Amino acid sequence: MAHHSPVKNRVLLTLVFLLLLSGSGLAFLSHAPNRLVSGQGISLASLLHGYTFFVLLPVILLVVSAFLTLFGRSHLLVMLLAEILLAALVWLAGYTAVQLTGGNEDSIARTSLGGGFWAAAALCLLIASDAISRFTRNHTLRILLNIQMLIPVVLLLFYGQLSGLSLLKEYDNRSDVFNDALWQHLGILFGTLVPAVLIGLPVGLLCHRHVRWRGPVLSVLNIIQTVPSIALFGLLLAPLAGLAKALPWLGEHGISGIGLAPAIIALVLYSLLPLVRGVIAGLDSVPEAVIESARGMGMNRGQVFFRVQMPIALPVILTGIRIVAVQTVGMAMVAALIGAGGLGAIMFQGLLSSALDLVLLGVIPAVLMAVVVDSIFKFAVLILETSRR
Repeated sequence: MAHHSPVKNRVLLTLVFLLLLSGSGLAFLSHAPNRLVSGQGISLASLLHGYTFFVLLPVILLVVSAFLTLFGRSHLLVMLLAEILLAALVWLAGYTAVQLTGGNEDSIARTSLGGGFWAAAALCLLIASDAISRFTRNHTLRILLNIQMLIPVVLLLFYGQLSGLSLLKEYDNRSDVFNDALWQHLGILFGTLVPAVLIGLPVGLLCHRHVRWRGPVLSVLNIIQTVPSIALFGLLLAPLAGLAKALPWLGEHGISGIGLAPAIIALVLYSLLPLVRGVIAGLDSVPEAVIESARGMGMNRGQVFFRVQMPIALPVILTGIRIVAVQTVGMAMVAALIGAGGLGAIMFQGLLSSALDLVLLGVIPAVLMAVVVDSIFKFAVLILETSRR
């Protein structure tokens, strides 16, 4: 006789078990009298007393859900429970931080988010993502449901419920510097994407139409890709410094051995390989019969390219640009080492002063920026693919 397991959703049960494990085995928060002293870990269990004990209610319901057979919209209940749990954990962290400082906003004490919090938050998002994937196959709806998971957290942040956390205190102390760094990072992103697309599209088109060029071009771009980013930044220092010295007007326009210029040049060079490959793959995916039909209708070469080849190849090309954009957001962090600014400057400042929350102040916005950029391009590709059907 076959043995039927009472567990209906092993993935959910495993994730909830890991969540409980991280909550009990890792420090949920870390509290220190000031930012120069190592913090004392605070467990989640020690914070659960009185009405804060209700934080565990979504966990209990999630465990129960793992033993139930869920269909259709029932999976949204699991997502909602994970969302409530995430919001409750964030609220508990902010509430505890305020309690530890006695509500004194000018206190120099620091309450940081511990490993237990980050692990639990990540697992909440994974539980929700799994429930959403079981609920629908519609990519647009999946993206929207995943994004709305952060709405309660944003509301808590907006209404000042998290102001006691040291991460927010670091932001308050450096809000002007942070805002400048954020705009600089966006400037590096767009400053890289625009020239990369302007160079990558013609090069990809050349490699598509003249196959003999494909091997040498991709070989050169592969070599560039294998050079470590720090090494490439370093290799550009001397030539650009010499160029600025020989032509002073270049230096007046910000082109020198350090700063934004070598960062943009290096990031553009890194972007060319995935972009050119995306263009080649996109144009190669256009069926030859479709091109011949367009020519038979009397279209010239330019009309065939813009009206037939590009619309079909565009989703693949946009996927290449998406890879470049996400890659650039990450690599721009390292560009701070040569004076390009951006969020990387805040991250390295935190590393040099051993201030973890300052590191996170640079890292978290960069991660969110990468997720947002990735989602925007995925959404654009989805719209294009849907319109073709």
